[in-house]
Amino acid sequence: MFLTLFGTVVIAGIIGYASEKTGWTRNGIIQSIIICVGGAFLFFFVRIMFGIGFNSAGMNAIVSSIGALIIVPFHWRR
Repeated sequence: MFLTLFGTVVIAGIIGYASEKTGWTRNGIIQSIIICVGGAFLFFFVRIMFGIGFNSAGMNAIVSSIGALIIVPFHWRR
């Protein structure tokens, strides 16, 4: 379980960095990484508690990171 959590954080960080470098988001590198890691943590613990998610932990990390990048910035912008 610890290695899965560590892998989730690494994948989320890579997605946050890549989304900022490609121009998909304009939050800032650190902010995008924090948003992705937060979303991945949330989805990881929801998967542990309720069993909701995909079979692959990597796919859960990718989907939750992208979802967090979509939801969080648009929620706070006007």
